[in-house]
Amino acid sequence: MSALTDHHDNAHDEHDHHEHAPAGWRRWVYATNHKDIGTLYLLFSFTMLMFGGVLALLLRLELFQPGLQFVNPELFNQLTTMHGLIMVFGAIMPAFVGFANWMIPLQIGAPDMAFARMNNFSFWLMIPASIMLASTFFLPGGAPSGGWTIYAPLSLQMGPGMDVGIFALHILGASSIMGSINIIVTILNMRAPGMTLMKMPMFCWTWLITAYLLIAVMPVLAGAITMTLTDRHFGTSFFNPAGGGDPVMFQHIFWFFGHPEVYIMILPAFGIISQIIPAFSRKRLFGYASMVYATGSIAILSFVVWAHHMFTTGMPVTGQLFFMYSTMLIAVPTGVKVFNWIATMWRGSMSFETPMLFAVGFIFVFTIGGLSGVILSVAPIDIQLQDTYYVVAHFHYVLVAGSLYAMFAGFYYWSPKWTGVMYNETRGKIHFWWSLIAFNVTFFPMHFLGLAGMPRRYADYPMQFADFNAIASVGAFFFGFAQVYFFVFIVIPTMRGKGVPAKQNPWVDEGGVGAVGLEWEVASPAPFHTFATPPKLDASATRVIG
Repeated sequence: MSALTDHHDNAHDEHDHHEHAPAGWRRWVYATNHKDIGTLYLLFSFTMLMFGGVLALLLRLELFQPGLQFVNPELFNQLTTMHGLIMVFGAIMPAFVGFANWMIPLQIGAPDMAFARMNNFSFWLMIPASIMLASTFFLPGGAPSGGWTIYAPLSLQMGPGMDVGIFALHILGASSIMGSINIIVTILNMRAPGMTLMKMPMFCWTWLITAYLLIAVMPVLAGAITMTLTDRHFGTSFFNPAGGGDPVMFQHIFWFFGHPEVYIMILPAFGIISQIIPAFSRKRLFGYASMVYATGSIAILSFVVWAHHMFTTGMPVTGQLFFMYSTMLIAVPTGVKVFNWIATMWRGSMSFETPMLFAVGFIFVFTIGGLSGVILSVAPIDIQLQDTYYVVAHFHYVLVAGSLYAMFAGFYYWSPKWTGVMYNETRGKIHFWWSLIAFNVTFFPMHFLGLAGMPRRYADYPMQFADFNAIASVGAFFFGFAQVYFFVFIVIPTMRGKGVPAKQNPWVDEGGVGAVGLEWEVASPAPFHTFATPPKLDASATRVIG
């Protein structure tokens, strides 16, 4: 910690701290500064997003028309499985940890994360894990091919790719747990004096709750895949029916992890949106306390809804009713959030820069995904729609239009603070409209395919599904190219410092109304060391005084 405290006592001499940044490759390999580690996480997750996206485009290429064109069914299932695993564990989760690393210390007035070296370790663990995951394609028998849920008994019958995949998931899980411990300790112990928990930015609240969720459920996944491993190699029969095991038990254990995991991937997104909507509505967030309680309610309820993924496994009617009603109940705190965002915008002095466009787009498209989720919570309907493209449409509306749109919104909102230059507004708006239209062209037809009975994870399909599949495939390629455009024409220029220099707070109007928070109290770009001494806060805990 001495590195954090042996600099200038005055927090406002931060411009002088640039010379303390190490140079060259050592700065990144041995990084202990939360900003550098945040940048590493974000670049890593975008790389994995592109890799997972290429796998998705191979799937859509195969599904462009009926019949087998490019890949055989076995490879198709491997692509499906690896697309899911890479997007969840390699793209979405690390990206939100990147945002947490960058923004939480800035938002709470802390000099850095609590455990700087553990922070470095938790990032670098992800590199060998992701290489292991990607390498499974080249092993005998290929990559895991039982779906991203790695259900038994399929997972008990695969080649060594499954074992390597299990090992990679263990390492990724360890990285997540370390990152979560770091976030919890930082938020609880390192807030600036005067910043009580109920004055924290919503992004910090959502991440605090997410970190507790991660610590609770990652060991559950570790248990499930360890039992799979011992079934495969050590003669146990947890999930092997031939030895008295129960494959459905794997589903129960997996989804006890898997459903809170869904909220792990969306709660930080809620936090980002809760920062952006007030800034561009030029109002305070409506119902701050109710937003905090709603986030906590979602986290608690997420532990009692897992078996809504399992309505077709033959559970008793009582169980179906319990999971049906608890799933419907979780829509209430989620609805509270949506209504609070709308109430924040109501009669606000709104402007629609790119972060606000993505935030409003998020609310629109995430709500569609939420409503299809309520439909799927009804057991008799779900039994018809189970494992069809309706489910694929639902969770992509929640995860792509939810998690990914919030990340884009967060990038456009905070990148001036990260890079010191403004992104190109016209290009940002092109990226938004291109992504929004292409996304809906890709995934909205899947609702109709699912309602018509097209099962997911199949490489071929009957002729009657051809038109909607062709539309979805074309949309998918347009969506993929939109993200290449984003990286080449928006991310790279801002990282190189090409653009109009950003003001300390670029999101305030002439009257000084707009974005508030401690992150806007430091220079742009944020100095290498910030808040070397705890800042003195005003009564709202959003501004530095003195």
